[in-house]
Amino acid sequence: MNYNKSETYHLANISAIAQNIENTLSLIGEDPKREGLLQTPMRVAKALSFNTQGYHLNAVEILKSALFHEGNQDMVIVKDIELYSMCEHHMLPFYGKAHIGYLPNGKITGLSKLARVVDVFSRRLQVQERLTGEIKNAIQEALEPHGVAVVIEAKHLCMMMRGVQKQNSSTTTSSFTGEFMTNDSTRKEFLQLISNSLSK
Repeated sequence: MNYNKSETYHLANISAIAQNIENTLSLIGEDPKREGLLQTPMRVAKALSFNTQGYHLNAVEILKSALFHEGNQDMVIVKDIELYSMCEHHMLPFYGKAHIGYLPNGKITGLSKLARVVDVFSRRLQVQERLTGEIKNAIQEALEPHGVAVVIEAKHLCMMMRGVQKQNSSTTTSSFTGEFMTNDSTRKEFLQLISNSLSK
């Protein structure tokens, strides 16, 4: 999803968030009045608003805004969709790629809408497991396809910066509906088609 300067923030909350950030700076031992930090509370507040804007977006409506009736029933795959989110446990970022496939059942959606759905759910406080399922469920609800497949591979800064501090670890999650669950060959075809993207 592309964003620009016209992107609106939820201004009613910005000043309150900025005040809390200023208080936090003091609590960790910083001086929020020093030159380099004067604008930091507002910058952080705007960044946080931007990074959590998914709460105010509806993924199903986005998918339905570009819905087309089409007889094609061949598998549709969009892979290597970049995602950036924040772990709800530590509010540290995790980032990676999502791979989405579905089997149309008379309806398709614009390919860019699948990428936007990833943004809707990743721009919230998340865990990767739930994020994977939410993307799948939105596509299933909006398109009613024969099946949906979602695979996400991501790196978590909560593991890399703190705790076990394992910089080379990554986490892969998957979620399936319909024929991707019941038909082994369909699932294997999807996984084979995206396999050259995993772990890269």
